[in-house]
Amino acid sequence: MKRIVFMGTPDFSVPVLKSVIDSEYEVVLVVSQPDRPKGRKKVITPPPVKTEAEKYGIPVFQPEKLMHNYEAILDYQPDLIVTAAYGQILPKALLDAPKFGCINVHASLLPELRGGAPIHYAIMQGKEETGITIMYMAEKLDAGDILMQRSVIIEEKDHVGSMHDKLSQTGAKLLVECLPRLFSNELTPIKQEEAKATFARNITREQEKIDWTKGNREIYNHIRGLHPWPVAFTTYEGKIMKIWWAQMDDSLYEGQPGEIISKVSDEAFIVVCGDNKGIKVTEIQPAGKKRMTVKEYLQGSMDRIKQGKVMGH
Repeated sequence: MKRIVFMGTPDFSVPVLKSVIDSEYEVVLVVSQPDRPKGRKKVITPPPVKTEAEKYGIPVFQPEKLMHNYEAILDYQPDLIVTAAYGQILPKALLDAPKFGCINVHASLLPELRGGAPIHYAIMQGKEETGITIMYMAEKLDAGDILMQRSVIIEEKDHVGSMHDKLSQTGAKLLVECLPRLFSNELTPIKQEEAKATFARNITREQEKIDWTKGNREIYNHIRGLHPWPVAFTTYEGKIMKIWWAQMDDSLYEGQPGEIISKVSDEAFIVVCGDNKGIKVTEIQPAGKKRMTVKEYLQGSMDRIKQGKVMGH
């Protein structure tokens, strides 16, 4: 039986891990990031992959810095290492050790969107499809030869959360199709075209801010490309206001970008964009408050959203 070391950390990795556990191969070790403080009370919490591995009695190894602490993995003599959103770069000694190498389950159609936030960028860039790539790992980030790919459509109402789940399930299925073909040498690795490479580096705080001078399509993609994490934000009367969800409104309005126009209902308010079209905001999180619908926010006082005020200033 082939011996596999699986390396992953967040929810995305869990279906991928389970697919290997349910296969004919043996997961001899799971490697995950260390337990971290979580939530307002900073409770030390294990990563989802660790929790899943322990259900099956699989040993878990959690080095703080893998680059300097990987010898324990070699002791398990894996035939293959599989990574999925692990979160650390593998040292060359580890890449070279397994007989069948190290492969990664990446959430984009490489060479597009190399890096740690491919789902966010695919939506923010308005792509109509993205996908899963299973590839050999290399010393350069996400640049290894491609073994298999599968496309996944991005629907109009999809957001990071929904695409995360679709891609995680697709990755799990594609991996179990890949493994027997890999072990029997039926796959022909394909080199990535470097000239076509694009990058999806981790989202910065500045990138989360809504630029109301952009068109309503671009702003809608921005909001759903950051939903449900880390969530887009703007400012309202000098305070941060997160915009959890919104819709496009293709009517034409007069007003400066970011202006709340006169058409305000008890369930939404409309903000003018740079192309004079609107964004219909339906779910927000005012500073110091919990996430809520606009209807909940306006209960008791419609004056909480003031017509003519400009957001983002």
